[in-house]
Amino acid sequence: MTALELLAPARNLEIGIAAIDCGADAVYIAGPSHGARKDAANSIEDIRALCDYAHKYGVRIFATVNTIVFEEELQACYELMLALQDAGVDALIVQDPALLVLACGGPDGKGRKVTIPLHASTQCAIRTPEKAAALENAGFSRLVLERQLSLDRIRKIRSATSGEIEFFVHGALCVSYSGECYLSEKLAGRSANRGACIQACRARYNLADAAGKLLVKDRPLLSLKDYNLINRLGDLADAGVCSFKIEGRLKNLSYVKNVVSAYSQALDRLIAGAPDKYCRASAGRSMAGFLPQLEKTFNRGYTELFIDGKRGAWAGTDAPKSMGEKLGRVISVASMPGGRAKVTVDTKAQLSNGDGFAFAGKNAICGVRGDVCQGNTIICKMVRGLAPGVVLYRNLSASFEKEISGAPSKRVIDVSVSVDVSMPSAGVYLIELKATSADGRSVTVEKSFNADAALQRARMAEMITGQLSKSSGHYVFTASLAPAAAEEALPHLSAALLNGLRRDLAAALDALPCQAAPLRNIPLAENIRLVGSGYKANIANSLSSDIYKAPISAYELEHPRGAELMRSKYCIRHELGLCPKHAHGKNTSGSLYLTGNGAPLELRFNCAACEMSVIG
Repeated sequence: MTALELLAPARNLEIGIAAIDCGADAVYIAGPSHGARKDAANSIEDIRALCDYAHKYGVRIFATVNTIVFEEELQACYELMLALQDAGVDALIVQDPALLVLACGGPDGKGRKVTIPLHASTQCAIRTPEKAAALENAGFSRLVLERQLSLDRIRKIRSATSGEIEFFVHGALCVSYSGECYLSEKLAGRSANRGACIQACRARYNLADAAGKLLVKDRPLLSLKDYNLINRLGDLADAGVCSFKIEGRLKNLSYVKNVVSAYSQALDRLIAGAPDKYCRASAGRSMAGFLPQLEKTFNRGYTELFIDGKRGAWAGTDAPKSMGEKLGRVISVASMPGGRAKVTVDTKAQLSNGDGFAFAGKNAICGVRGDVCQGNTIICKMVRGLAPGVVLYRNLSASFEKEISGAPSKRVIDVSVSVDVSMPSAGVYLIELKATSADGRSVTVEKSFNADAALQRARMAEMITGQLSKSSGHYVFTASLAPAAAEEALPHLSAALLNGLRRDLAAALDALPCQAAPLRNIPLAENIRLVGSGYKANIANSLSSDIYKAPISAYELEHPRGAELMRSKYCIRHELGLCPKHAHGKNTSGSLYLTGNGAPLELRFNCAACEMSVIG
């Protein structure tokens, strides 16, 4: 039986709890520092509170310590790892291999050990079986693979390793191979490997050929659509993936609730179709309280990228931001007093006051709020470019946001209770409750008392099972009389006594740890050796230098002329129909150039590997 895990992002404690309630089997979140999203830091106290809540359901909490670590930060980073472990974190997601050494006792090796598993972040750029095996041999219990992989490559990595494999299934896509993007650092001095990416890939550029001829003007040519593999979970599981990761540690509460609910329900359907093969990694039953709809949450359009080993339309070149769901074409725009407009749209969608709308203007994406929406008519501020024929999108559904925010999302654990009643002596009754939770915990609560026999046995039996078949905390009890008690005389019991017994059962279950699928935790290697050199190895401290047997490379250095700032399976030449390898492509040889947004960038194409590089 393979335990499948839905791994959700959390910007903070509130969002982490919501993700758990909506069905996450694990949550990843940053501590106070060294997370690859600088604006998503959390206190140790909040991490501890999230762990306490999560562990009620066997949900795991993974803390991100996935930036490059400088020499002067090694001791503080080691102390952070210990603090997160003490707070109850189940694993650490890391990039810098120095943390493997720190886990063995700190910079000098004489301190307390970090005993929870270490997971190799996607920032480790794991895209070959050889690198995957090397990182596993070094002591990483789980590998978070590069996103631009095919199912075939995932299978090959699975065959070369024995640990857990985690793979992104939803959310924003980095155009570069993860951990090897230096564009933000080059243009703005802010390193993606230090959690400070400026998202230069979402900026607008011009494209020119070697002769300076302008081919494309002012478009986000490096901006990809968002990942969506909700229909491919079974294929990924067959390929060896056990953890399905949702991107979005900077996303808001409604985004996380909607996406987690959608994927949790999809995972439940997958498991229901193969109950002897798969199970969920955590316990409990989630009730979102709303119908999840992925098209109504933030997205730049969706793509399955390279999962089938084939190229498609990956670029979201009209907008680097969310356009939302397509409504239809504008039929008419009538001017109204006060600079307002009455817009009629060819759509059957139900529009609501406060909806947000977007359309592609001449040089940018334009947005407008619908102040009054009725039928297919929108009253809004007059916006330049909003005219008949324009395709209108809804990027914020006020009614859907209201539905999500008001939804009573909750998670419960089902418990079956067998009730046995006996009379060991005259007038003395013994009630014995045996409870078994859905995750496999078993407890027994007994209570003896003096009582008169119930005058109406059937009615008393109904009251006993009815009062015990209620909720206490996050448990939902279902009680039935044991066969031996089915024909025995029953005592007259009060509702208060039965409610107290139910609370006792809940307390007894709480005293036992929730039974969840165990995390893999392999021993750390004594002498870690990895292969890598140059700035792409991201060696920024002496411990990593020793691991790679290579000098420290100040990766924030001014990269030499011609240095590769990123590499990708995504290819601008292919997207524009200029690929010489395809029948309909124009044979455009040589480099192309991106201009604007700070500096000229050269694009080079390795057609043999089907990759594009951005050169500084």
